[in-house]
Amino acid sequence: MSPTISYKDSSRQRRPGGYHQSMDMEIKPPPPALYMDNHTERLGEDDTEALLQEHNSPSYMVPRGYRAELGSILLLLFLYVLQGIPLGLAGSIPLILQSKNVSYKDQAFFSFVFWPFSLKLLWAPLVDAVYFKSFGRRKSWLVPTQYILGFFMMYLSTQVDFLLGDVEGKSPDVVALTVTFFLFEFLAATQDIAVDGWALTMLSRENVGYASTCNSVGQTAGYFLGNVLFLALESASFCNTYLRFQPQPKGIVTLSDFLFFWGAVFLITTTLVALLKKENKEVTPSKEETKGITDTYKLLFSIVRMPAVLTFCILILTAKVGFSAADAVTGLKLVEEGVPKEHLALLAVPIVPLQIILPLIISKYTAGPQPLNTFYKAMPFRLLIGLEFALLVWWTPKVQHEGGFPIYYYIVVLLSYALHQITLYSMYVAIMAFNAKVSDPLIGGTYMTLLNTVSNLGGNWPATVALWLVDPLTVKECIGAQEQSCGTTAAVELCTKLGGSCVTTLDGYYVESIICVALGFVWWFLLGPKLKKLQDEGQSSWKCKRTN
Repeated sequence: MSPTISYKDSSRQRRPGGYHQSMDMEIKPPPPALYMDNHTERLGEDDTEALLQEHNSPSYMVPRGYRAELGSILLLLFLYVLQGIPLGLAGSIPLILQSKNVSYKDQAFFSFVFWPFSLKLLWAPLVDAVYFKSFGRRKSWLVPTQYILGFFMMYLSTQVDFLLGDVEGKSPDVVALTVTFFLFEFLAATQDIAVDGWALTMLSRENVGYASTCNSVGQTAGYFLGNVLFLALESASFCNTYLRFQPQPKGIVTLSDFLFFWGAVFLITTTLVALLKKENKEVTPSKEETKGITDTYKLLFSIVRMPAVLTFCILILTAKVGFSAADAVTGLKLVEEGVPKEHLALLAVPIVPLQIILPLIISKYTAGPQPLNTFYKAMPFRLLIGLEFALLVWWTPKVQHEGGFPIYYYIVVLLSYALHQITLYSMYVAIMAFNAKVSDPLIGGTYMTLLNTVSNLGGNWPATVALWLVDPLTVKECIGAQEQSCGTTAAVELCTKLGGSCVTTLDGYYVESIICVALGFVWWFLLGPKLKKLQDEGQSSWKCKRTN
């Protein structure tokens, strides 16, 4: 399927990278319509200053329309656009690697690139607590991080062709690519912490709700630029068909060009922000969630130890196993079967309106006291769509012709993807609503971030495992050379050397799809009711007893 253009979640795919990033969302606070009491999402939050101002503060006494802060809103929007660029670029790499026939174990290794946004809870307290007061709490991290990102992208532009194996006689260096893009995403996640925190103090109390809108729209636009637009302009076939009069052997842009351009944009933007934008020093917090780094980590540990929270964590860490084959592998399989990667990316475009409308519709059903009922009801449909994806992959080579694929094939793919998005958003909004409902309001930012981080990890680790298992579950035979096998890379080379060829007799993707769906239904029957039962826990079961 196409890489989803989706906003990230509160410890952010979005959930969205390769196909597993495309099909599963990481949880990010949705627009304020979905919940009204938990705008904060960062830890150690002095960030609550925009929400916890004293009632006699000037900004509370004098309501300000959005026009008065339009400059700050546009700046936030652009910072979130920049944040989406690394996410989109990282999401395009698995599709490029798949077109170079790398193994699924290599794809599994590269999938660790998408973990930093789900693990940023580990260093978010440091970003909140350590800063230069004279320069600004958020700028102390935002400015150096974006400078490093800019220089990093410009340097990477000189090395990426070598890493991808575009140099003659070279194959992709997956280990180096993984380390490089992991650092890339780590920096982007750190920038995310700083921007999310600054968003709550940059805007007044009346306008702070626009922060989540800037986040959603900006990240969507950034991901689109870094993924969909890049893959289209990088494709010689797409450019020659739609954008050129004279065919050329390469696309309009290369990954090297793209990285260099956006590296320059990062450097210029960061310089302007450092020189021209001042942090709001008028607002002062009336209280703090935590007193420092140590207190934050103690608080997190005390939250996890609560029986209700521990049960929720165990259940949500295992809930997405049933979707892992469909979400992580299907898109890569379609590329392997010959579907152009840029066509898959472009299929995300018509889905965007659906992604905007779905949370608004679904939130009407999750706003009550039992939001997890929607999660439970949507789960079997999403599992069955996983089987439909497997059928779609099986059908793909049967409809391929010399000129590519017929239009009705892409319509079927698009409809399948749209149905998947409905079930995905139903589960996503339900979990988001439940997390907002049970989070202790006195420590809402820390609590929400912890629950969302666990939810994101519940999608990351099954995706990595699913990619790794494809090759071991695949059975191949050596045809044309007697007494040879294709069980290892060396065996494949020997088979080819002796004049034979390795033919797949059982594709591990189909085996994995059936196993995952079966495990998903077992979870739904046995553990799903336990998840729903958590809604019956009293509010006291979710309140953290803090000792000062």
